[in-house]
Amino acid sequence: MPTGRQDLAVAVVDGILYAVGGDAHGAVGTVEAYDPATDTWTTKAPMPTARAGLGVGAVNGTIYAVGGSPGPTTLEAYDPATDTWTTKAPMPTGRYFLGVAAVNGVLYAVGGRNGLTDVDVLEAYDPVTDTWTTKAPMPTALSSVGAAELDGMLYAEERVGGSGRANPRPLRAYDPATDTWTAKTPMPIWDTVEMVQFGVAAVAARLYAVGGNDGSGYVKAYQP
Repeated sequence: MPTGRQDLAVAVVDGILYAVGGDAHGAVGTVEAYDPATDTWTTKAPMPTARAGLGVGAVNGTIYAVGGSPGPTTLEAYDPATDTWTTKAPMPTGRYFLGVAAVNGVLYAVGGRNGLTDVDVLEAYDPVTDTWTTKAPMPTALSSVGAAELDGMLYAEERVGGSGRANPRPLRAYDPATDTWTAKTPMPIWDTVEMVQFGVAAVAARLYAVGGNDGSGYVKAYQP
């Protein structure tokens, strides 16, 4: 990647991977796109609001960059076709280190940190109406949340797992149809490595936790 950074967010549109924002000795608005077919990176129009610890999600070919620090209520939309950004309705609850995922054309922002406080907030953004709706809160307030969509459900995982936590928090599943949360199996602690700040993604009917600060070579998979 041309610009080294941490606390960035990534999304995929039409087979292209977009790396958005992050911290490169300070918050940046940098956007760089990776094409797997050519193994090349391209610099794109930067976010209007430089942010780290943000979340991003893609709906109908548009990338939405949500929250972060600074600018914890900011929502900005990127159109890859025109390489332009548009400011959208701000998120009601400002936060960073949140999880963001799209389910059935709706963008969900889950958990995160507001100031020094972890939050249990779940808010849904409808790109068609440019409006936010508050949904059922998570059973437990979490920051550093990884989120992904799988089979029409939103899965939220605290991005701390492994042997470093004596009582690992369960994976949480949110059903948009019923506006309810369900506790699922916690990340296993069968190894001696603590996974911190790992990535979360859904592939082929499984949820994957990948890498992290301490267990950088580890991959764990969850199947509903």
